[in-house]
Amino acid sequence: MKVTIFGTGYVGLVTGACLAEMGNHVVCVDIDDNKVGRLSRGEIPIFEPGLEPIVRRNHANGQLEFTTDAAQSIAHAQIIFIAVGTPPDEDGSADLQYVLSVARSIGQHLDRYAVIVNKSTVPVGTADRVREAVAAELSARGVEIDFDVASNPEFLKEGDAVEDCLRPDRIVMGSSSARAIALLRKLYAPFNRNHDRTVVMDVRSAELTKYAANAMLATKISFMNEIANIAERVGADVELVRQGIGSDPRIGYHFIYPGAGYGGSCFPKDVQALERTARTVGYDARLLGAVEAVNHDQKIKLFDFIQRYFNGDVRGRTIALWGLAFKPNTDDMREASSRRLIEALWEAGAKVRAFDPEAREETRRLYGERSDLVLCDSAYQTLDGADVLAIVTEWKAFRSPDFARIRAMLREPAIFDGRNLYEPSVVEEAGLAYYGIGRGRSVARPE
Repeated sequence: MKVTIFGTGYVGLVTGACLAEMGNHVVCVDIDDNKVGRLSRGEIPIFEPGLEPIVRRNHANGQLEFTTDAAQSIAHAQIIFIAVGTPPDEDGSADLQYVLSVARSIGQHLDRYAVIVNKSTVPVGTADRVREAVAAELSARGVEIDFDVASNPEFLKEGDAVEDCLRPDRIVMGSSSARAIALLRKLYAPFNRNHDRTVVMDVRSAELTKYAANAMLATKISFMNEIANIAERVGADVELVRQGIGSDPRIGYHFIYPGAGYGGSCFPKDVQALERTARTVGYDARLLGAVEAVNHDQKIKLFDFIQRYFNGDVRGRTIALWGLAFKPNTDDMREASSRRLIEALWEAGAKVRAFDPEAREETRRLYGERSDLVLCDSAYQTLDGADVLAIVTEWKAFRSPDFARIRAMLREPAIFDGRNLYEPSVVEEAGLAYYGIGRGRSVARPE
């Protein structure tokens, strides 16, 4: 099938590459000449496991193209995906300017029937606004061309996006048009060979499904962080509590890991956007507000621990930091907990020596060259001249460190673990004080 995708970010690029991998002829459109040039040379602007070989292979065989030419791309397609960014506006609601700009462009160039598919995460009612924008441009041209607008939200996890795209657990299709659904079923048929994963519904339900899914997962995380905060105060170990409740099949183990807060491009903005959507229709979504508030406070947890350890004064201290990306297997630092920690440490007069397997260049892009930030080439290099160690991202490379080596290199024998990677007794046997999230240990500097 002939497919056009507007947007070459995580969603657009991964979707385009995977659809091309299944034999479709995909054209990806972006307004950034430099980005299109890089992609055409096989340079992938993001780190996503497995993406680069699929992009290069399908671009080489002509199944995947990159361009800035909107008109030719629209003329090419039976199905046109809108996969551009929907960043939070000043009030936290989703900013639809890029989505509607694409819709207007489609209306200016559409010359035959096509299905226009919202792949971006958008508020309920966006399909109607896209339809109106396209229709207005067609009317201005004085032409009548049939088209449908559908919703096909993505459920890709950064770090596993290619696998999620090639082997989806569900494919949500939102449309009242039998013709549109038939085309989408045909497009996704290769992803449904073992069993039908499609869930067909109306457009507004599909739009809400995406927000509801992310809000539910974010709620589980914030709930466990609340339990961890209680555990600290009553002397319980939240890891044992997690095992106790996760064994209940109604709860399960997924997304009940306490930590230093969630980040990324989806959960924070989607929880905010859904809460703001509820507000616009006169409903106070108190649970969503609480989820957001708990996560905001949780991101400063490690800084509070470190401050308490040094009796409220970290001026002149150097903190070794393992992990910068908001999660493993990505270089994405949007809303990353590491950023709140780093910025709080700087404001308090501390320095940071940091390592991340993939996100160092993104950190350099965000903060530039600073005397209070050293980006290291290895995890152990961060320990040179550092007072204590903080862990923010649960990369596999950090899971089995040499604790004796850490103890020998740090000025102060303490680890602050924002992801509960280690068993406290193992760390303490190596002569290090260990402070995880909700592990029942009060923060105090060893005498």
